[in-house]
Amino acid sequence: MRGAPTPRKTCGDRYVPLWRQLATGGARVASRAAIGFAVFSALFAMLMASNASAQEAGATTIPKSPGSLFSTTPKLDKTQPLYLQGDQLIYDTKGNRVVAKGNVEIYYNNNVLKADEVIYDQSANTLSAIGNVELKEANGNVIRAERYDITDDFRDGFVQSLSVVTKDEDRIVASRGTRREGNVTEFSDAKYTPCKSEAGVPPLWCISAKKVIHDQAEATITYQDAQFEILGVPVLYLPYFQHADPSVKRKSGFLMPVYGNSGDIGTFVEVPYYFALAPNYDVTLRPMYTTKQGLLYQADWRHRLWDGEYTVKLAGIDQNANNLPDTTINREKLDGFRGSVETKGDFSLSSWWNFGWDVTVESDDTFRRFYQLDNVLLTDRINNVYLTGLSDRNYLGINLYHFGGLLLDDTPLSESRVHPVIDHNYIFSDPLFGGELSVNNNVLSFSRTDADPIVSKREDISRVVTEVKWRRRLIDAIGITYTPFAELRGDIYQFNNTVDAVTGEVIDNDTVTRGLATGGITVAYPWVANSPSASHIFEPIGQIITRQNRVTQDRLPDEDAKSLVFDDTNLFETTKFSGYDRLETGTRANVGVQYTFQANSGGYARVLAGQSFHLKGENVYGNPGHDVNGAFVYNPSSGLETAKSDYVLGFYFAPSEVFRFISQSRFDERDLTLRREDLSAAFEYGPITAQATYTFVASDPAFGFESDQQDIVGSLGLRLTDRWTLSGAMRYDLDAGERLTDSLQLRYGDECFAVSAIYQESLISDPARDIRPDQTLMFRFELKNIGSYGYKTDVLDHVFGGDQKPGSGL
Repeated sequence: MRGAPTPRKTCGDRYVPLWRQLATGGARVASRAAIGFAVFSALFAMLMASNASAQEAGATTIPKSPGSLFSTTPKLDKTQPLYLQGDQLIYDTKGNRVVAKGNVEIYYNNNVLKADEVIYDQSANTLSAIGNVELKEANGNVIRAERYDITDDFRDGFVQSLSVVTKDEDRIVASRGTRREGNVTEFSDAKYTPCKSEAGVPPLWCISAKKVIHDQAEATITYQDAQFEILGVPVLYLPYFQHADPSVKRKSGFLMPVYGNSGDIGTFVEVPYYFALAPNYDVTLRPMYTTKQGLLYQADWRHRLWDGEYTVKLAGIDQNANNLPDTTINREKLDGFRGSVETKGDFSLSSWWNFGWDVTVESDDTFRRFYQLDNVLLTDRINNVYLTGLSDRNYLGINLYHFGGLLLDDTPLSESRVHPVIDHNYIFSDPLFGGELSVNNNVLSFSRTDADPIVSKREDISRVVTEVKWRRRLIDAIGITYTPFAELRGDIYQFNNTVDAVTGEVIDNDTVTRGLATGGITVAYPWVANSPSASHIFEPIGQIITRQNRVTQDRLPDEDAKSLVFDDTNLFETTKFSGYDRLETGTRANVGVQYTFQANSGGYARVLAGQSFHLKGENVYGNPGHDVNGAFVYNPSSGLETAKSDYVLGFYFAPSEVFRFISQSRFDERDLTLRREDLSAAFEYGPITAQATYTFVASDPAFGFESDQQDIVGSLGLRLTDRWTLSGAMRYDLDAGERLTDSLQLRYGDECFAVSAIYQESLISDPARDIRPDQTLMFRFELKNIGSYGYKTDVLDHVFGGDQKPGSGL
């Protein structure tokens, strides 16, 4: 038998002597001969004969694959045959042994054992493989050694000059390996690395130790007298080190700490501890010590149930107001306990019903932003509890909301509650006059505390809306489509202490009913032309809608119809408002033309251009009214305020998967000047990725825009090599001629190591919200199977809040 080679003194694959490397490519002295079925039968019969009595006694002695390093060993199927081939087979009847020599290969239960010689000792019930041993386990691991001794059931054994390559190509090299109790594998003078390396070149990093112990039952890897090496150079000594093996998804223990510094909270360190309490719930404690503010307590609870899951995140601190920055507004009110509770949940009650919530309760508006738990640019807090039901023709949604403003100058108008809003939709299965009939219902209960700064009374609004809609689509002989439709709507409003949008006076108590009848038709005539490479569809579209000339509504409160954006997406909608509180009245015609191009290769383009005309009755888009603060209830310059609306144009273009382009434009109906533009483009080809979004809103003094508002957001990524990437992003205010935000990232990643450096900068300033220009530098690296480390620095990194904070964990 050849002597066992000495393990190399640096991390890497098993050392291969020069003479063996030269001999690898030479011809073998003895050619491989297949022993055949008769030889296999003889050996397998002896194995089974020796196992028979043991099986009767309840023992299992059919050879098994040894427990894998990082994964569960598949159970052996004893009914499967064993195949053996080699150059020579020797029966030693006196020694009660069977010896196979010369290029031996054994196949059993998807395990493959190769060696120069294999000896089966019936007396000791062991199987020994000697010389150039390679065991490929069914789970993908590859074990190489000079000698492999295995006990009767393949549980225990020891390996000399061991080299193991796991399924995910982790590597371990040792002078000796011992397996005991069918569970624990102990490696002596071992070196572990998940990194690949060329022959003679040390890997990027590894851990070498006097002993490495893998406990399969506990799913841990323990290092004794260990050192961490980079490119073969020791950089850190650890007398004892343990982590969960890669097969473990969750295990109690410390997670990687996070370190950084900030101008407001000082230098901080967070050391999380993870409790895997059960397979379906866990707790993570994340205390964070800060040099300026003290100890911030944090805890995360996660719980998965059979029908859903929920989370609870707690954060709190005993605040010393004297430690807060001098620029903090009303700092004396922030002395003492400050904290928050954040919880989310989602549950499937049945195949049709879902229940859930997303709620954050906080002691004050600035706590979560100050301690980087939220993005500091967050301006509103929206809490929601919901119940939804959905079937084939029926929908019911019940939502409770709490809206809270996070601006320091917020008034009580920013605080409101919806309890609840109910939306119900039903589509009848049987057609009516050949068309589809549906019913929509909306119920709203709304309140706002101290809505009026003078009267200081709570504002209450209740609303019930019912809509019945009918629609049918007809096609004549030449291909013209006719879609007649009709709608009936009835509303009941009851409100207290609301502000009249016309007079500005407070209405103590009132009940208002209103109704609306709508009828109309949409006509389209698509012209289709096909070519060998594409299809073309040219389609003029016309629509006319008629209603009552006027409906009393300008004195009613508006809570859900404040957003009004006129573009190609709502050109042919029966109403352009975003909610129920405002109705479109009179007679209106919408016209447009659409062209669609569809290439056989997958390319696509669509253009829709059109205009809307108010023909009769009151045009509600021109008279929005004012709220209690004097602001318009909705946009008075939406492009619909005149008899002839602005022109809208939508252009959607995707010639291939490489490039995508979307443009939505609105042009003044008098001189075609651009009033609004939303443009986005994305490009991805080879190592280059790019995205850009441009937004333009023309000046509108009536709406508070004294000058044009336009900015552009762009990002560019470049894959320098298969491991290095460089990317950057910027948001630029074109009117002011200055950057708003920018970022730059450089990242390296391979099969065992990843590192990234990110620089982020914000030039946004808003003293009322305690937002100042800031710069942030983050550094993070990850070691496969070990964990990750995050570092960030500079004074005002809280601008990006929790979105920026690096995570960590094993």
